[in-house]
Amino acid sequence: MGRWGWRVYAAVSRIASASKSINNPNLSRNPRIRSPVISRPRNHFSSFRHFSALPASPPYVEEFDASNHDFDANKILEELFEDDEAGKISVRAFFLCTSVDLKSMQAENSKYVIPPTSRSTNSIVLRFCGPPWETCCCQQGAAGNDMRCYRYMVVYQYGSAILFNVEDHEVDFYLQTVRRHASGLLTEMRKDDYAIKEKPLLVEDMQGGLNHIVLKNLDMDSIRIIGSVLGQSIALDYFVSQVDGMVEEFAQINRAMQKTGTFTMDRKKLFQLVGKANSNLADVILKVGIFDRSEIAWRDAKYAQILDYLREEYEVAQRFGNLDFKLKFVEHNIHFLQEVLQNRKSDLLEWCIIILLAIENIISICEIVRESIGS
Repeated sequence: MGRWGWRVYAAVSRIASASKSINNPNLSRNPRIRSPVISRPRNHFSSFRHFSALPASPPYVEEFDASNHDFDANKILEELFEDDEAGKISVRAFFLCTSVDLKSMQAENSKYVIPPTSRSTNSIVLRFCGPPWETCCCQQGAAGNDMRCYRYMVVYQYGSAILFNVEDHEVDFYLQTVRRHASGLLTEMRKDDYAIKEKPLLVEDMQGGLNHIVLKNLDMDSIRIIGSVLGQSIALDYFVSQVDGMVEEFAQINRAMQKTGTFTMDRKKLFQLVGKANSNLADVILKVGIFDRSEIAWRDAKYAQILDYLREEYEVAQRFGNLDFKLKFVEHNIHFLQEVLQNRKSDLLEWCIIILLAIENIISICEIVRESIGS
């Protein structure tokens, strides 16, 4: 049962206990039902009973409260859902190409670029007030320090783009900004969704949740840390899919060898697979920077906590371990097939030598026969 389920279960349990207190004649006939959502401080002076000869509550009051009990339950559930959605910022991660020219993109959008806080050069952060067809809350005099007032986009050199506080109908507008400076566009773009909840009254700096993270304060360093992990995760999905394709191709070759006892593969095709496997591993390590140190997390422990939680949540290390294991399987098959092709080439050369020696022997025999006949 998730976080939503526990909250709804708690609300329904409280409502059921309140309904039992209403319908039970042995309990006190108090027409007032306290709200099960918020426990207010009790006023001790109001707990004294008034001296009166009249009954504490008329008989029709209980029926009135019982009839309105369903209305109170619906109101409680609505408050629960509204409280869960309060302060929520959507995060959308996309992997749409294999390379982005950050210099040209920064030159085109210089007025939106936020200066970096570290020496990392593989990403840029853009802050927009909103699409041109909408009136931004910042233009209407909203507080400039409110992070929810702006749209943020973190773009990485290896092809990931992370959008913060962007609606569904606005996604294409911001992604077009990236596509103008991208190379190696993918035919099928990969995407992932996440969420951030900002709660200033939170005791800790951060708290994890189901497909979301709760932060005490959302700032630019938090956006950079969250964007880095989401960008690496969705890029890792792409490279894992590429390696899975190679694994499946070698699996088909092995199944064919099991049936026929041989295989038919061009040497050029094998070298292409070798280059593809090596380039994928190099891109994951060098471009994506799975093992790179974050200067922001190094300076402040709260950002290190966010980084460690998200990397554990998305299982970055485990997925890279699986990728490395699959690449070792591909490498083992490549070495085996290379040896087979090399043996084939050696066999061909041996047969060529045998044929040449046979021809030389035949010519020698012919000369000997001709000399004997002539003498």
